[in-house]
Amino acid sequence: MDCLRTMIPVGIMWPFCDTVRYHCQGKVMKAHKTVKTPPRERILAAAEELFYREGIRGVGVEAIAACAETTKMALYRHFASKDALVAEWLRLVAVREEAVFERLAAEHPGDARAQLWGWVLFIAERFVGCTGRGCAFNNSVAELPDTQHPARQVIEGHKRAQLRRVETLCAQAGLTEPKAAASKLFFVVEGAQVSAPSLGAGPAGERLLDIAREILGDAPTPSLRKRTVSKKAAP
Repeated sequence: MDCLRTMIPVGIMWPFCDTVRYHCQGKVMKAHKTVKTPPRERILAAAEELFYREGIRGVGVEAIAACAETTKMALYRHFASKDALVAEWLRLVAVREEAVFERLAAEHPGDARAQLWGWVLFIAERFVGCTGRGCAFNNSVAELPDTQHPARQVIEGHKRAQLRRVETLCAQAGLTEPKAAASKLFFVVEGAQVSAPSLGAGPAGERLLDIAREILGDAPTPSLRKRTVSKKAAP
């Protein structure tokens, strides 16, 4: 299996970082300095690219090791099994998604409605120009029917924690029936992520914003309102 040899801004899959990664070449470019990354990090970067692009079942450990410019033996020194590698990849994705909420809390302190709108806009804007396969968690669930698989435990734990966070923010925002509002908002975000690859980023993003507006009301700050209007106007 060939690896992509293109330079990808880390912010596409690693939000809020300023580095640029050459996937599957074991190199991270920072400013004017090239740093050789450790094998474990290279393995995870290769696994992320290949699992997301080709699917978990479509990728073997040999391909991941080759893509990471290491050996199968080295891979198993860091990860006891392919299942463990899948679980660790998804755990890191979950950490990055939680970082989105932390960033929004710092940007809009004390304004839960703005934080919720920021999350919705983050999801909608992530669709734009994305040629990926949608949500890594939802894709992985479809490939992992065994509910005892370690990666399933990561996915289910992450989704439950995310829903609880949205419920807390809906309550802090003073929404009527905050638990019901959170459930609606959470499931429309999930549905938009599933629909975007097949229906297109534009329609999925626009419908997401429409339903979010019904649940949350208009975005509470001028900068957020401007972003919702620009998304509606986008072709």
